[in-house]
Amino acid sequence: MVAIENQSQAQRPAESARIPKEARRLLHDLAAAWPNVADCRALEVVPLKGAMTNEVYQVRWLTAPAGGEAGAGALKEREVRKVLVRIYGDGVDLFFDRDDELRTFECMSRHGQGPRLLGRFPNGRIEEFIHARTLSAPDMRDPEISALVATKLREFHNLDMPGPKHVLLWDRLKNWLKTAKNLCPTDQANELRLDCLEDEIASLEKEFSGDYHHWIGFCHNDLQYGNIMMDEETNMLTIIDYEYASFNPVAYDIANHFCEMTADYHSEKPHILDYSKYPDIDEQRRFVKTYLSTSREEPEAEEVENLLRSVEKYTLASHLVWGLWGIISDRVNDIDFDYQEYARQRFEQYWQKKPAVLTS
Repeated sequence: MVAIENQSQAQRPAESARIPKEARRLLHDLAAAWPNVADCRALEVVPLKGAMTNEVYQVRWLTAPAGGEAGAGALKEREVRKVLVRIYGDGVDLFFDRDDELRTFECMSRHGQGPRLLGRFPNGRIEEFIHARTLSAPDMRDPEISALVATKLREFHNLDMPGPKHVLLWDRLKNWLKTAKNLCPTDQANELRLDCLEDEIASLEKEFSGDYHHWIGFCHNDLQYGNIMMDEETNMLTIIDYEYASFNPVAYDIANHFCEMTADYHSEKPHILDYSKYPDIDEQRRFVKTYLSTSREEPEAEEVENLLRSVEKYTLASHLVWGLWGIISDRVNDIDFDYQEYARQRFEQYWQKKPAVLTS
């Protein structure tokens, strides 16, 4: 999950100290290679907020004054060079293979779909800083932005990515359930009904067997607003952060995106989900219709409705995935986020929605 700049927080020595020595050497070498950086050692570290898997920082340097100008006025006009430093969170190997994620990152860069990889160090990497605005929770309610997201997601799903093109969703659920059971205290496991979930997962996998359910694409699997950036001059979108990306049913990716509309990870209580913000049927239909549209023609009404039904069913899988993620994260991650309460809400939604979804 991505972060945005904490505008209210000035740089502090403690933030600078969080950057490992290996990363500092890479940053020095990068800045030294740029001819317009005034002092490659005079870096500024700005923490970015909203991340729930990694620690993320913006690192920047002042550029040299143009034309040799000096003085306060010239300093005010000087630009900065920026990069993004990502320090991997604890326990991420329980969720995904970091080498696979790096290969995806590099492949996405070659496709022109995301930031460039500028350097790697033992527990993190340095990325190109994208000069675009990270979307916000309210942006997801904007019909024009939502249409742009639908179009971009279709493009993402059609990417020709390396590796076996098989569905990861069910194996991920089974593996995360085993991990969650091993980490979760007995009383919490009982409260969240973890012992029931093996049968639930098997039942969902069997249930989701129609043609639309098996329309497979390369899915982001974590398309919340913070993982989408917009160039406000061109309205071009960039989808970032591919840690959970894999081949999956496209209906699942759309369902997960709809579920993420209930979250505001930059609020005072980022773990609280507001399901009154889940898109209504008209919003869902507009999104799916745009997703299915091509430059030549609009989709048939039946095609839209079929995908909508599949999306509705896959919301159940989304709730299980992120409920299990919350349980595991609560035991291995020290980021300031109430993972346990987040997990409780996702499981609660699963059990509430299951009867209506599977009988519709």
